[in-house]
Amino acid sequence: MIITLLAGIIGTVLLAFLIIKFVPLKLRWLVSLLLLSLAGYLGYSIYDSIMGPIRFNIEKKARYAKVIEHLKMIRDAEDAHKTITGYYQKNGERLIKFLDTAQFAIINTRNEVVEVNKGTKWQPIMVEVEQKVIDTTGYESVKETLFKGRDYTKMLAVPGTSVNFEINTGFIQKVAGLQVPVFEAKVDKAILLKGMDPSLVKQEREAIGGDEVKGAFLAVGSLEEVNSNGNWPPFYDKAK
Repeated sequence: MIITLLAGIIGTVLLAFLIIKFVPLKLRWLVSLLLLSLAGYLGYSIYDSIMGPIRFNIEKKARYAKVIEHLKMIRDAEDAHKTITGYYQKNGERLIKFLDTAQFAIINTRNEVVEVNKGTKWQPIMVEVEQKVIDTTGYESVKETLFKGRDYTKMLAVPGTSVNFEINTGFIQKVAGLQVPVFEAKVDKAILLKGMDPSLVKQEREAIGGDEVKGAFLAVGSLEEVNSNGNWPPFYDKAK
């Protein structure tokens, strides 16, 4: 874009030189008017080429912020589901129904001294050993604990679009013989940025990280590693 504009400016200068050299004096006012119009157009094009990416970033961040709030709710819901059931839930509707009634156990941990036989059945040697004892003292609602003031019933919908987040679950081998559950919720950036400059959307989908959201998706969790973090930079978590 910048190269095109520079070429236009150079072409305009050359055109002005030719006009002065060959156009009759009585017609120069008309040519001057045309040149002023062209200069105005080029000036606006330069301004727009500078402001376009700035406006894109402002709108992009506003859209991302709304989507990230939903991804955070999905993450909290999945973590709660895993804490209570031991696995993640792929079906979004079932995950919402789970939250309607799910409860965290309230536990109390204490140390208790017990006698343990370190000998044999016929020659017992009783030794006092301190053990950790966990008691369940009650239960608390997941939706009241994690989702007070947040409408989790709408968390599957991608804000500003007509689609839902794609949720996948699986298992990876952490160590030999140990399968660990993982999950991922994501949406393509192209869907979030629909209607915006296609060339800037393409660049955004190729972002490599840093202050930008890495890759073609806005996502939380991972199917490649044990990780429930989002792929967005930290300032999205701080800005309100």
